[in-house]
Amino acid sequence: MEEPVKEVECRTENDTCRKSHHPERVKKDLTTRLNRIEGQIRGIKGMIDRDEYCDDVITQLSATQSALNSVAKILLEGHLKGCVVDRLSEGDNEVIDELIVTIQKLMKK
Repeated sequence: MEEPVKEVECRTENDTCRKSHHPERVKKDLTTRLNRIEGQIRGIKGMIDRDEYCDDVITQLSATQSALNSVAKILLEGHLKGCVVDRLSEGDNEVIDELIVTIQKLMKK
């Protein structure tokens, strides 16, 4: 069974901040995916520098966007199963409004 994301509140001088604590295997997976995406971006930049065919560049951009969407889905799932559930169980219904804004941001893409 997958460990849920745990959200921990911390206090700073002027504000409250929240941190998610992902299981190490999830962090490793996300880091691997992001490193691959970083390589894809460098590859796309190289394609543009070499004046490669536009359609080929667009295909690579599409693949990179798909990879970014996969990272977002993993994070959203962890957020829902961990942070959102925890905050709702604590009676913090503001998390629903925050989640709606987050989903709207994802859907703009």
